[in-house]
Amino acid sequence: MPERVPEENDAGRGPPPEVGAGAVRLFVGVPVAPAVASELAATCESLARRATAHEVALRWLAPSSYHVTLRFLGWARRALVPALGEALARAVATAAVTPFRFRCERLGAFASPQRATVVWSGVADGGGLARLAAALEAEAVALGFAPERRPFHAHVTLARLRAPARVADVLLPFTEQVFSETLCDSITLFESVTKTTGSGYLPVLRQALPAPKSAVQRQSDPVQPAPLDASPGSDDGWK
Repeated sequence: MPERVPEENDAGRGPPPEVGAGAVRLFVGVPVAPAVASELAATCESLARRATAHEVALRWLAPSSYHVTLRFLGWARRALVPALGEALARAVATAAVTPFRFRCERLGAFASPQRATVVWSGVADGGGLARLAAALEAEAVALGFAPERRPFHAHVTLARLRAPARVADVLLPFTEQVFSETLCDSITLFESVTKTTGSGYLPVLRQALPAPKSAVQRQSDPVQPAPLDASPGSDDGWK
């Protein structure tokens, strides 16, 4: 898997000077369903016990924050939010994806289970998330955000580590774990805020996916049966 930098690496440094005061840290994502979050949280409780036994220090994310990131934007001026809302609408139209379901499955780590900085659950879907991510990437670059250098890999972040560490033994019993499905019928622009307990994610705006087109109804008139010919000698009448 490609190495990815945790999303909050720049959280503690504050906005860069060129962005200015009052900036916000933003990303576009899809939250997992509450039932899925509960399943993941239960697995994380077991992982936490194993991590303690193996003396691995993990920082766990709150289940309410579990999501799939489609495009991390980073620091931006708050005045850019309306333009981002329009960008999300264009991305949804470009991706041409109707509501679909994705499943969380398998546990892994970036950069690797031998040298991990992030523990995640993988995500399986029919390609809808990747199409949305590609469309969002084009819109983000058009608005002046730096291009994403890493390939898109849909995942749900469960925990982070302050320093790279081996987590292979911690994850071993759960590497093939399968969880329930989430219905993706919209994408959300989130603001990431830093709290004493970690990062929190606030929804800023939401863009719905288009509903699937209904089947084309028959336009032709129904076939009418011919009238019964019951005249003497006909094949239709009773002899």
